[in-house]
Amino acid sequence: MRILYIDLNSSGISGDMLLAALLGIVPEPENVLKDLRKLKDYLPDVSQLIIELKKIHRSGIQLNQLKIEIKENKDHRSAKTLQNSLNKYLNENSFSVSAKNYANQVLNSLIQAEAEVHGKLANEIHLHELSSIDTLIDILGVTSALDKINGFDENLQFYCNKIPLGGGEINTAHGLLTIPAPATLKILEKSNLITFGGPIESELVTPTGVALLTSLNPEFLEYLPEMMIEKSVYSTGQKIFKDFQNILRLFLGESNDLESYKSTHPMQKYVDKVSILETDVDDVSGEILGNFFNEFKNDKVLDLQIIPSLTKKNRPSYIIKVLCYPKYTFELIEKMIHELGTLGVRYSIMNRVCVDRTIEKHSIEINKKDYSVNFKVSYIELENSKEIVNVKPEYEDIKKISEVSGIPVRKIQFIIQAKIKQLFYQ
Repeated sequence: MRILYIDLNSSGISGDMLLAALLGIVPEPENVLKDLRKLKDYLPDVSQLIIELKKIHRSGIQLNQLKIEIKENKDHRSAKTLQNSLNKYLNENSFSVSAKNYANQVLNSLIQAEAEVHGKLANEIHLHELSSIDTLIDILGVTSALDKINGFDENLQFYCNKIPLGGGEINTAHGLLTIPAPATLKILEKSNLITFGGPIESELVTPTGVALLTSLNPEFLEYLPEMMIEKSVYSTGQKIFKDFQNILRLFLGESNDLESYKSTHPMQKYVDKVSILETDVDDVSGEILGNFFNEFKNDKVLDLQIIPSLTKKNRPSYIIKVLCYPKYTFELIEKMIHELGTLGVRYSIMNRVCVDRTIEKHSIEINKKDYSVNFKVSYIELENSKEIVNVKPEYEDIKKISEVSGIPVRKIQFIIQAKIKQLFYQ
């Protein structure tokens, strides 16, 4: 499978950054730029348009960066004006049908987002920042570059990781607004992109950038997959930050590993994400560990293990492992630090496969007396059937039967096992 992996973790995304990166993959990038310069004749009130691809160095790395000089009067251009200019350009230049559809989808998502933010119909919207020819340069430039590398072919799949949104505030035609901008959020609401705030106080994702990305329908992969890399490209935008690289990376290549990832195996639908929290302690008492265990028996904790071990200094210690959903990660880390006095907690987020399960209550006759027992039934939902993986009686129910009847737990388990075969494996 051919894939294009877009690494956004140290950059966020804007239209010019994505275009600059894609131009590093296109065989003859100057041809794309030459065609884009014609846009001056397609949008009213543009007197100058200079577009160049520069090579700059940042953090010791050579990067692609677009340099654009524009002179225009963009006073409240309408959405219709941009749509007409976009489609005239598409029709008068060599674009595939898929490319034309993509470019229109991107622009329409921007217009619709603005309409929803302002509570107006799309055809009534007058754009401000988005009305600049900049918007068309980004959309048509990215569309053209993708078209030239067969980016709209069904055999090319897009992947990306989490996207930093930045933070703080930004000045707009409507005044000071909190980042991310309202239009950006509207587009994100309709996407499957995974985002996070920060890590700096600045806008890292623009409406055009996120519209371009969302319209590619990328699938989420936190890290670069196993692949043969044909081309890797670095790009950056116009902003320079003290503590943030602002470097976008693209990887184009082949991956057999993702063929299985894209399969329609029934187990694939059971994938979810969990956090594993882990720390080592060698200076806590048994009482503290016992109390910790009781404090962590709640709905937010999926599983808990305390494992005896030895430290590098041959001191007895314990490995504390907590399994939880990612949204509870830092809440539980804080609690672990307070309860154990540990100085640090390691954590990782990973995929797991967790099959369906349900609780069924059945009556069991033992010595001519009926008892109620809950069974945890785990199963896999197949296309036309349900495959039982395991059936397990609740131990607390068995224990109660033992206390009432005087029959040992072990013997009750034998009796119930026979009942399981009768109930679930006929």
